[in-house]
Amino acid sequence: MMSTTTRARHSTGAPQATGPVTVTPAPGRAFRYVCAATRLALGWVFLWAFLDKLLALGFSTGRDAQTDAVDRFGPAAWIHGGSPTLGFLKFGTKGPLADFYQGFAGATWADWLFMVGLAGIGLALVLGIGMRIAAASGALMLVLMWSAALPPDTNPFMDDHLVYALVLVLLALAGAGQTLGLGRWWNHLSLVRRFPILK
Repeated sequence: MMSTTTRARHSTGAPQATGPVTVTPAPGRAFRYVCAATRLALGWVFLWAFLDKLLALGFSTGRDAQTDAVDRFGPAAWIHGGSPTLGFLKFGTKGPLADFYQGFAGATWADWLFMVGLAGIGLALVLGIGMRIAAASGALMLVLMWSAALPPDTNPFMDDHLVYALVLVLLALAGAGQTLGLGRWWNHLSLVRRFPILK
């Protein structure tokens, strides 16, 4: 950070010292592009999870855990009646909140909330629009997923869900949607200027 001393003119016209003022430089080009690349990467993580569960593409959905056989576009796909929440909430939860999460494993409302959340957050991040809402809802989803399997396997409390949640907040604060995204155009829309939460 740079520190400069400013001088103010009074009625006598003589300059007088007013003390040091901190000047914060604007984020550089490299910082903006790294933030944009991070935003696009996280957006793809959310979008890919949505697509894999929607279509059972054989990555985390549509693959038999015992035989490793892949059944793409099969019955595990959400479009064919599969539940995107049943497997994880019923068998992947542990810890103090496991019973709570298992209580609505496979519920239609949970499936819809989860899938709409994945798609909405992923699209907002990839396009660079609605970063505040995407960061808040994405961080909430990630913290909920973290709390469904406590404690983490490799750390007393910290795991990638919490790190991703913090990164989402950082990206929103950094205005990451304005580089390699539609954020600058989006932020100038009259609706967004009227309701800044949509930025």
